[in-house]
Amino acid sequence: MLVLSMKSISVPAWEWYGWKSEKISFPDSWDVNVQKMRGHDAKALTPNEIVEKLQNPFGTKPLGEIAKGKRKCVIIFDDMTRPTKVTQILPSVLGELRRGGLAENQIVFMMASGAHTGRMLFDFQKKLGEEICAKHLVFNHNPYENFVDLGKTSRGTPILINKEVMTCDLKVVISSIMPHFGFGFGGGSKMVLPGVAAVESISPNHAIKKGTDPGKVSGNERRLDSEEAAQKVGLDFVVHALLNADSDACDLVSGDMIRAHREGVRRARAHYVTKVVPNADISIGNTYPMANEGYKAYHIILESVRERGDMVYLLYTPEGCRVHFYNGRFGTDYGGQGWKPDVYVKKPWKMGRVICVSPSGVMKADEHYYGEGSKWVKTWKEALKLMENTHGSQAKVALYPTASIQISEANASSD
Repeated sequence: MLVLSMKSISVPAWEWYGWKSEKISFPDSWDVNVQKMRGHDAKALTPNEIVEKLQNPFGTKPLGEIAKGKRKCVIIFDDMTRPTKVTQILPSVLGELRRGGLAENQIVFMMASGAHTGRMLFDFQKKLGEEICAKHLVFNHNPYENFVDLGKTSRGTPILINKEVMTCDLKVVISSIMPHFGFGFGGGSKMVLPGVAAVESISPNHAIKKGTDPGKVSGNERRLDSEEAAQKVGLDFVVHALLNADSDACDLVSGDMIRAHREGVRRARAHYVTKVVPNADISIGNTYPMANEGYKAYHIILESVRERGDMVYLLYTPEGCRVHFYNGRFGTDYGGQGWKPDVYVKKPWKMGRVICVSPSGVMKADEHYYGEGSKWVKTWKEALKLMENTHGSQAKVALYPTASIQISEANASSD
């Protein structure tokens, strides 16, 4: 039996569960191309730099000035499917709110989970810090009840918004801005619809398909529908981080919901852009930093794989796939309002296998997201053996180490 010498590569992994790396090995004879996004090694912002960026917002006054005279503030933050380390940003945001005269008991927090499942204390502590959870009211969003009806958008989408959010006369968002399947990029109005909206609002909004190509914002009808709703809600101030490979905030935009978001998108196109290796025998997506929505690595690794090649997903999370009440599967042949029997990772005619490496194991129902017939293993060693048996001593490999947030040059310029 031929024994090949090996080389090892470390990839970031286990977001929210230790943030520790994993080593994967390859035969020395394989041509392994590690394709990092441009901002992979960008330096994390210092607290002073975060304050400076907050005090120089786009399209509106600084948050400290907006906060003056306000009665109650809600800070809407993204959920555990997003790697934003809100704890890095929050002290500066709270400092601005205090500068505007708001006391501790005038600030509440709402997780913008949309139709995702609710979370527990340890999740909130990871996102916000133990002190915030002990001193402030922190809420899960419930997509099924307790809403304020603000009418409909011009596209007919009901605007049913979380009641607690609507009791606040100052609405602030903290999130990251990253590539997204349907909205082009995350952040902005997406933190309101779907973030704190009813399923009855999420369903028609998510049914909008026009202009929702990867990386597309201009002419994206789903986002425009969402922005119209968020304007009626009265979203006052957004804070959006761009993330490096450690999921640290390495850039920040703040201010008006649309102007700051568009500036963030402009920067994100340059930050997350990645050169794609064509015609790879094996295309590997390390689904960090969103392994619980790991199928989002699909587009970047699909662009690499050759005809009959292997597409590989590295899924380092104990959570499996997130629960989604809108399009999740909740029975053998049925699911939420937006559920369809087809899969997220569609197996195109040209592709060979889908191999999923999941050390925590697999829930049978989650296989649906990666396609019937996808091959699931617990260790990289098992996956490598499968690939060696097929490709032998020579293989061209493309490895995307932060694949869930990487975007190809073609999609980065889609507007």
